[in-house]
Amino acid sequence: MPVAFQQATMSRDTFVYDDDCGFCTWWADFFAQRTDLEIVGFDELTEAQLEQLPDDYESCSHLLSDGTVYSCGEAIEQSFVRADLPPGSDELVQFLGNFEDYERFRERVYHEFADRRDLWGQFVSKDRLDGSK
Repeated sequence: MPVAFQQATMSRDTFVYDDDCGFCTWWADFFAQRTDLEIVGFDELTEAQLEQLPDDYESCSHLLSDGTVYSCGEAIEQSFVRADLPPGSDELVQFLGNFEDYERFRERVYHEFADRRDLWGQFVSKDRLDGSK
């Protein structure tokens, strides 16, 4: 097996978030406590991670997993699946994927929250995970 392939298969899934946003950092910490995801803020991205992300990566959160990039609502959804919240969430996501409007609904809900991060941050917020800033 080529070395590059071995390294790629051994890497952890990575949750990428806006580390300048207290609300986003709260969610990143939530997933850090409940999953084995590597948590990386926008300010800490490596060149290799940046290459995987879309050009407008700062517009939402992302989950990097085995060459697949989940963005926005799908990144949060897949993070909940990895946390198994609610229990059986993998099967729930598979079931919901059978409905034509589900993806549009998921992304709308994501953006309803993300577009109001300042408001939600008044209730649920956290400083950067690494303690800087």
